[in-house]
Amino acid sequence: MVKFIFDLDGTITKFETLPIIAKYFSIHEEIEKLTEKTVQGNIPFIESFIYRVMLLGKYPIDEIAQLLAQVALHEKLYAFIQDHAKDCVIATGNLFCWIEKLLTKFPCEAYFSEAEIENNQVKKIHSILRKENLVEKYKREGYHVVFIGDGNNDMEAMRKADVSIATGLVHYPASSVLSVADYAVFSEEALCRLLNQLL
Repeated sequence: MVKFIFDLDGTITKFETLPIIAKYFSIHEEIEKLTEKTVQGNIPFIESFIYRVMLLGKYPIDEIAQLLAQVALHEKLYAFIQDHAKDCVIATGNLFCWIEKLLTKFPCEAYFSEAEIENNQVKKIHSILRKENLVEKYKREGYHVVFIGDGNNDMEAMRKADVSIATGLVHYPASSVLSVADYAVFSEEALCRLLNQLL
């Protein structure tokens, strides 16, 4: 039994989602710099994520959810997930309240971070997903786990997975991810070929 665990931002989506929110509300320069530094591992993910949520959390959740529902997806990868939904899982540090509408497009399981909400705004972060815990969960259940990601916050999950794939579909994978990855792929076509071989 194989379980494919996919990072969301920059892996399934064609863009990182937090910069999309920031651009929409005209605070994109700071968020883009933080996101890039975080992806590359220059700032710890949890520290950066808390700060980015603090900056973006004052904006209306319903507007953000509607905005992210329209984010472009890698279509061939999306088709693979649709065709193999029972074998696929999405694991994202993003907040459920922001990506709820986006996740309705996917027929597979999804795990995410959660927040306390008040007056259509994020009051504070309730929990941040640790992707490595998800890998361990599925391994305990007897699955052969394949993890697909690109950012520094994917590194521990990739290290613990049976097979790890670093993707460079949107930006170059973090060096920490490349150091533990079994494969590195830089096109959607190559990724889908590899996933089909691992089924």
